[in-house]
Parts: sequence; C-alpha cells; structure tokens
Amino acid sequence: MSDTANRPTRTAAIERKTNETNIKLAFNVDGTGVSEIQSDVHFMNHMLDLFTKHGLFDLRIEADGDIEIDDHHTTEDMGICLGQAFREALGDKRGIKRYANVFVPMDEALAQVAVDISNRPHLEYRAEFPSAQVGSFTTELVHEFLWKFALEARVTLHVIVHYGSNTHHMVEAIFKALGRALDEATTIDPRVQGVPSTKGVL
Repeated sequence: MSDTANRPTRTAAIERKTNETNIKLAFNVDGTGVSEIQSDVHFMNHMLDLFTKHGLFDLRIEADGDIEIDDHHTTEDMGICLGQAFREALGDKRGIKRYANVFVPMDEALAQVAVDISNRPHLEYRAEFPSAQVGSFTTELVHEFLWKFALEARVTLHVIVHYGSNTHHMVEAIFKALGRALDEATTIDPRVQGVPSTKGVL
C-alpha cells in the first residue's frame, strides 16, 4: 500500500482571543484557492487572499482587533493563528516534498521565497520598500506577520525582494511567492517514504 493511501484531510481550525484581538481561522492545505477573509486590516485581507489563491489553499478568517491603536496586534495575531493552523494541518508531514524555492514577478518587482518545513523556525528577511506605508498599512508589519507565521508554523523561511519601485507590488509579490512555495513544499510526493529527513522526524 502506498504511503499516501488513506491520508486524512489536512485541515485545522484555530481560535485566539486576547484583550487585543479575537480571531477565528480555518485552513485547508489541500484546497482550491477559496478565501473568506474578514478583518479591519484591509491591506492584509488583500494579501491573504492572494496567498490563498496562488497557494491553492482554502482559508477562512474572522478577525477583530484594536485597530484604533494601529494594525499591529491584528496583523501579528493573524500570523500566529495561520502558523498554528498550518503546522496542525500538516500533521506528521509524511510524504511531503519539504522544500521549495519560488520566484514571483509583479510588474517591475521580483520576490523570492524559499522554505524548509523543518521544525526549526527561522525568518531571513531581505526587503527594503520605497515607502513605509501602503495606504494606511505600515510596511514593517510584513516582517511581523512573516516572523510570527514562521515561528508558529516552525518553518525556515527566506524572503528576498530582489528589486522593485512600487511598494504595493513588492509586498504582493512576497505573498504570492509565499503561497506558491508553501503549496510546493506541502505537496505529497509518492516517492517519499515516511518523513523526508534522515533524522526520521520533522
């Protein structure tokens, strides 16, 4: 019998409620690109919609937060919840490809995301944006989201924006590349027997 036979659906649901945010999130690794994302951080809604569509995941988020202060807590906690759901949904990681390296162009911008589903959380982030804001969204929160995602998902994540002149395009290229890289790394390869590590665990 193949190692992938009778594999359970790779899904997870997370709820996180603090004095700053209230988040409900459902994630399906093996989706079709369907997103239902509702938060008051509208730029992140757009980025997560792109992430979902290009990663062919299914993602549902309902997030309320203290945006009267700023977008930080809501953005951070969405990263935490998505990372936790990603890790839970993958289960024992048997049969996955584990690694991926994806380049995505967005008009004049080019972003690269390399990932190792390693159980060793790390973010290497090389991105300098022409503007500190996209609309009302502070671009330093891109790093905050990605770091909290990598930490909770326990993945090694390298994000490089090679060039670009439009900040929106540069951030958009990151999230599209992130979706595609995670899709590739989580793909089941029938040649992989057990966990893809000489340690025997991930």
